[in-house]
Amino acid sequence: MNIRSLTRGDGVVIGAAVVLFIASFLSLTSAPSCAGQFCPPSDEPNAWDSLSLLMSMFLAGIIGAVLVVVGRSLPQPKKVAGLDLTQFGVALTIFAAWTAFWTIIDARNSGAGMILGLIATLVLAAAAVASPMIGALKAPLMGAPKPAAPQAYGYPGAAQPAGGYGYPGAAQQPYGAQAGDPSLGGQPHAQAQPFGAQAPAPEAHQDSQAQAAAAPAGDFAPFWFAVPVARPLYAEDGSPTPIAELAPGTWYLAVDQRGPGLVAQTQDGRRGVLQDTTGIQRG
Repeated sequence: MNIRSLTRGDGVVIGAAVVLFIASFLSLTSAPSCAGQFCPPSDEPNAWDSLSLLMSMFLAGIIGAVLVVVGRSLPQPKKVAGLDLTQFGVALTIFAAWTAFWTIIDARNSGAGMILGLIATLVLAAAAVASPMIGALKAPLMGAPKPAAPQAYGYPGAAQPAGGYGYPGAAQQPYGAQAGDPSLGGQPHAQAQPFGAQAPAPEAHQDSQAQAAAAPAGDFAPFWFAVPVARPLYAEDGSPTPIAELAPGTWYLAVDQRGPGLVAQTQDGRRGVLQDTTGIQRG
């Protein structure tokens, strides 16, 4: 389960289920007003004294809320009797609201538990049905966490120098300055040679460092992003089988542009193509 994938509608469902659980301990009926020694003893049962009402209204609504929240939090839907958990939970919440409505109509003196239970089941069923359709209820319940500090280009958690690629605190040189100017903090280099003169061959480690420094070429600048919903990550060779799934609430590093998609890097270092980039949040 991914808790950060919960929406505001799921929060309403959870809150209504908590209120419904509290209402099950309150009295279902209210005693008629009576004063004097000839009044009958008051008997105010709660839902736990009536097994049929407890199962068909209170527990049905609470179980339905749990199935709705769990079903929407799982990356892959789970099916029960041909229905996924969310559909089965929505059906239970509607059944609980239907039972509460006709029970309170048939009751003579409804108590606090019955009235509060009816309100909770109506809100619960409405939120379970309307959450996927109303934009305000589809908004994330918790925002995506911001990364503590941008890491240098490469595998997450790898040790990088302070001036690594993309590091915001790296020292920048003025436009047009040469790297070998000692007045700007650069290291001195050999004197410029006449045009056409052959430069001395660099050493092996210097050549590898120059290639590594020139690796992130192009106009694309890596950036952090988060997806609004779970989305598959496909292999870079074009294979139709996903190699990973990007989960909401987690920040990933986009390292390249691949047509309309992005080449993303997961936390464990795997790279693939995110084909659907609609609604992503840039870090």
